[in-house]
Amino acid sequence: MSKGANIPVPRTPVRLALHWRHGPGVPDAWTAALLMTADGRVAPGGVVGGGRPAPGGGAVRHEGRGAGGDRTTESVHVDLPAVPAHVERVVLVALAGSGTFGAVPGLDVTVTDAAGHRELARYESRDTTTETAFVAGELYRRQGGWKFRAVGQGYAGGAGALAAAHGLAPGLLPAPSATAAPPPARPAPHSAPARPSAVTLTKAAPSVSLAKQGATAGTLHVNLNWQAPPPPRGWFARNAVPRPPLDLDLGALYEMADGTKGVVQALGNAFGDLRRPPWIHLDGDDRTGAVEGGENLTVNLDHTRDFRRVLVFVTIYEGAAGFAGLHATVTLRPQHGAPVTFSLDECDVPSPVCALALLTQGPDGLVVHREARYLVPGRASSPQRALDEAYGWGLRWTPGRK
Repeated sequence: MSKGANIPVPRTPVRLALHWRHGPGVPDAWTAALLMTADGRVAPGGVVGGGRPAPGGGAVRHEGRGAGGDRTTESVHVDLPAVPAHVERVVLVALAGSGTFGAVPGLDVTVTDAAGHRELARYESRDTTTETAFVAGELYRRQGGWKFRAVGQGYAGGAGALAAAHGLAPGLLPAPSATAAPPPARPAPHSAPARPSAVTLTKAAPSVSLAKQGATAGTLHVNLNWQAPPPPRGWFARNAVPRPPLDLDLGALYEMADGTKGVVQALGNAFGDLRRPPWIHLDGDDRTGAVEGGENLTVNLDHTRDFRRVLVFVTIYEGAAGFAGLHATVTLRPQHGAPVTFSLDECDVPSPVCALALLTQGPDGLVVHREARYLVPGRASSPQRALDEAYGWGLRWTPGRK
């Protein structure tokens, strides 16, 4: 599977496992399962691992560590039919004790039958670098069944960043093994070159050159952070019609220098690729948007000159009729250079799609333009088609699902 892809799994007991090659100098790693509710938070007692008892009658339990040849495995047993109804996702996370996951070779996650004899899904992670915490993959409910998603989301901030992304106190994550070495010392402050100041785009100053921010190579991570309106209370809550959780989808239209055009989005599993054209990849399909480590779009800046333009957008997949009441912030965080951020204006039209940022070629590389533009599709038109027509992309659209 590619990063961000998903696949149905049978509604039976399964084994969710992380594997890597051990050897001299390879950091130790250990895993846990997080039981997530529909609001994107860990359920009470929903951290399984580190010797903690499994909640929910043992539907999810950590099976410990095994080794064979040069491979180490940590696995979690998940009895899908017995998972408590309030648990929407079972997320497999990992922490590195004496280094980063970039130094852990052969890192992959599998889903097999409970006995481990029949492989149902496999995701091989090959793009980790400085991360010390890692979300490997997740099992999640979808239309009465279960699916597995290859997440592959890393956190350079370690257990603290991983915990914050899931609404946890860091101390609730499993502790490192007794044999794990302490993290390497950070370099002295003077060893790191000074970065340009962060830039906040506004209506008065809507554009900035990435090159002038020091972002001429590496990767560019685009993140959308939002806060949903509070649920109704009192009489309104009793009489409110139940709605599915708010699900926003980040995506991008791209046009390459050779004229090739296309879209990267979760709909239709068009997650793109960072190592080959279109040089853009959607890391996953987050369903909360409330944390920086949620849904991220990544652009390969080593191929800046291959782009003519890239339009980053967001659509509402389900859970709301429009963007009214959402307080959203867009952050573009380059691997080298200072971040670029801006807020979206309040939406006062029934819009299910918003153009966030447009990247175009400038004299010295890509330029980021703040768009923050809400669009209203015509009758029988899709949000993506409305976006296409507004910016003259000229693609042909067909119905899709995820």
